[in-house]
Amino acid sequence: MMSELASTEAALEAAYVAAADDVRRLDKDRFLSSLFIPQPARRHVLAVLAFSAEIARVRDVVSSPLPGEIRLQWWRDLIASPTPDAANIPPVALALLDTITRFNLPHSAFLNLIDARVFDLYDDPMPTLNDLEGYCGETASAMFQLASLILADGVDPNSAEAAGHAGVAYGLTGLLAAFPFHAARGQVYVPADLLARNGADTADILAGRSTPAIRACLAELRSIARDHLKQARDQIARLPKSLAPAFLPLALLEPKLDRMDRRDYDPFRTPIDQPQWQKQLRLWWASRT
Repeated sequence: MMSELASTEAALEAAYVAAADDVRRLDKDRFLSSLFIPQPARRHVLAVLAFSAEIARVRDVVSSPLPGEIRLQWWRDLIASPTPDAANIPPVALALLDTITRFNLPHSAFLNLIDARVFDLYDDPMPTLNDLEGYCGETASAMFQLASLILADGVDPNSAEAAGHAGVAYGLTGLLAAFPFHAARGQVYVPADLLARNGADTADILAGRSTPAIRACLAELRSIARDHLKQARDQIARLPKSLAPAFLPLALLEPKLDRMDRRDYDPFRTPIDQPQWQKQLRLWWASRT
């Protein structure tokens, strides 16, 4: 009995280490932000982030949508009906299930995220701005809310509104930063209603042509991201300070948005990412102020 317990604890410890390694490799910004989360909550937040990163990269590791759908269904089944057999599930899944159980995290948040990520498997257009904000809500906002729940030891911290705005700001900025990557592989996350309103042509995006209409669409999305960022900060100021580390990734948004707002910005060619040392310095300063 003691040997089985030790084996389970060892497997769990290895699972959490693997989850942290995955976030470090797949989502560096969130990993750097997580370093300011107090222990022992940090490894649980990293387990949730590792799950998110794993789901986000499904399209990158499959050859067509069908295998991607199968992978996503595997995660749905695991979360809906968890198995206690640690030997038969990947380390990231083991860390995730342990975190969900410890903090009584809502299964719906994970299932909704998986459902939203089905969109990534296909090249369908994003219909409306409302759809895009909903997509960001189910993916990025969920991470802020779940991190808040973990920091609050599983008790509802009334952070849903702050997490909602934070996720839309974070999600939009991330999609804007990935705009040339998505365009190169045939994906357009700029909503169809926004494209139509500005007279932009999807064919120009897929061909990598930076037209005034496309730049106008992207500028409008940046403005919307900044508005959500402001609203998120207003809401965060009303929350207990103990929840602040959950929202630290927001500190990395403004430098990206500022770079995209410059007159010489070319959405297909201008690099916008900061060096890691600048990110770390900004996160450190934000954690103190």
